[in-house]
Formats: sequence, structure tokens, C-alpha cells
Amino acid sequence: MNLVQILTNPDNILAVVVAAICFATIVTIVGPMLNRSGLESRMKSVADRKEQLRRRSREALAARGSSAGAGLRHADEGLYKRVVERLQLSRLLEDPKVVDKLAQAGFRGPRPVTTFYFFRFVTPFVFAALIAFYLFVINGFGLPGFTRFAFSIAGLTLGYYAPNVYITNAAQKRRQSIMEAFPDALDLLLICVESGMSIEAALQKVGAEVGASSIELAEELGLLVAELSYLPERRLAYEGLGRRTNHPGVKSVVTAMIQAERYGTPLGSALRVMAKENRELRLSAAEKKAAALPAKLTVPMILFFLPVLFIVILGPAVMKVQDAFHH
Repeated sequence: MNLVQILTNPDNILAVVVAAICFATIVTIVGPMLNRSGLESRMKSVADRKEQLRRRSREALAARGSSAGAGLRHADEGLYKRVVERLQLSRLLEDPKVVDKLAQAGFRGPRPVTTFYFFRFVTPFVFAALIAFYLFVINGFGLPGFTRFAFSIAGLTLGYYAPNVYITNAAQKRRQSIMEAFPDALDLLLICVESGMSIEAALQKVGAEVGASSIELAEELGLLVAELSYLPERRLAYEGLGRRTNHPGVKSVVTAMIQAERYGTPLGSALRVMAKENRELRLSAAEKKAAALPAKLTVPMILFFLPVLFIVILGPAVMKVQDAFHH
């Protein structure tokens, strides 16, 4: 039996699928037990960002009187950078919102942008090549050549949108983690501000406290503290937090903090109102999920519960009827 027959054997394919399902189940169960908190690494990245802003400020002051000024971004001289520059992918696949999308997913700096453009260029060809290899070489399922070619083109399209789908899913998971702890963080921030702490010290204290429940929110608060210290306008730091989270609740809090900073209004009262609104938003989101649960359970009930229920209830009656007819 050659390799093609082994790969196309339905028993082997079924065994691989069952093994993959078992492996995914084991990883799902054991993964949370082995998952280590990444708070230290996230805080280290925030500290690196703070140091980068400090170096940028010093370099800007030193370069005011000179024409030569080296950029303070981390050098990105890998393979991805060379391919992107050689093929001019940043112009060919230009996306004006790619930086904000990557920041919402937790990727900052020039290297994630280069990596995104590289994989957006390579992934369509990889998907199309894999599908074409399987249909034309391994098993064509009796399909005509034009249909196989159409599936290959579909793989090309799927590969083009795959990086965007990955970034969108990562941003949604990150946003959900932030919003689960954001109302509690606002309550802590309100307590710190009303106790007399400055907004920078309060944000730093809240970030250290909420790190156990949401590493992403602690990272964002630490980055906000760094940007408040080194950006030319504090408004830019608050707006950057709103762009990175891309959530209405955070944006409303950012707007309130900007107005309090500009007009000198009490920040405590604004934070109290915003904390109440965010708690109501979290409660309404939970109620929305609970209301949608019966509709989502309809199909699993029909496919899995009702057949078993019918077998349990009608099984003994059918067996008795068969015995009666047999006798």
C-alpha cells in the first residue's frame, strides 16, 4: 500500500480526525492548569515602551539643532522586512487602519506591521497550493478539473482574508478580557483619586491591582501612564487608550477624563458616573447572552438530547412489543 492509498483511506482519515479531537479536548482541559501568568512579561513590554518614549524624547531634543536624527523605533531587519520592502507590499496591500487593528490585538511597533503584510501576501499562495496539491495529487474525489481549480481559487481568497480574521479574533478576545475587569478598575481608580493620589499614581496602582484578573488591562494602564509622562499632550495618551481598546465604554471614560483635564472639572464625579455606566453595560451584556441562550440550545437539543431521550423512553416499550410478537 503506497502513501497515497494510506492518506486517502477513510479509516485513516477518521482516525486522524478522532485523534485531533481527543488532543484538542486534552489541551482544553489541561491548558488552564499549565497556563502561567504573563503579567511579568507584559509589564516588561510596557517598561520597554516607556523607555522607548524616553529615548525618543531625548533624541528629539538632541536632534533639534542637527539635520541627522536616527529613528528610535526598534530595527526590523529580518526576512519579513526585506521581502516587504523588496516587493513594496506596504503599498500593494496598503491598509490605513492596520496599525490600530494590530494595537487592538496587542501587537505594537513596526515589526508586527511588517509581519502582517508578509503573511497577507504569503498565506493566499500557501492555502491555494495546499488545496491544489490535495485535489490534484492526493484525492480529487472524482471532481472535474475546473471544479478543482475553482476550489484552489477559493483557497486563494480564504488565505487573503485569514490574517485579518486572526487579528480580529485576537482583538475581540483582548477587548473582552479588558471589559470584564474595567468596571472594577474604575471603582479602584475612583477610590485612589478621591484619596488624593495623582492620576498617574492612581493608574499605576490600579494596573498593579487588576493584573491578576486581566493582564491586558494592566498592560494598557501601564502604557497609558508611560504615554502621559512622555507624550507632548495628555489628550493624545487618553485618545490612544480609546483607539487601542475600541470599546464605547472605554471611549466614554476617555472623553470624560479629557474634559476633566481641559476644563478643570472634578475627576471623581466623572469617574463615579462612568463606573456606574460600565457596570450597567456589563450587566446588559450578560443579560443579552442569557436571553440568546435558549435559541442557541435549540439545535444541540434536537441533535443530541432528544434522540437519547426517545431511546430511553421508547426503547423498553419497543423491546416488549417485539417480545410479544415473537411469542
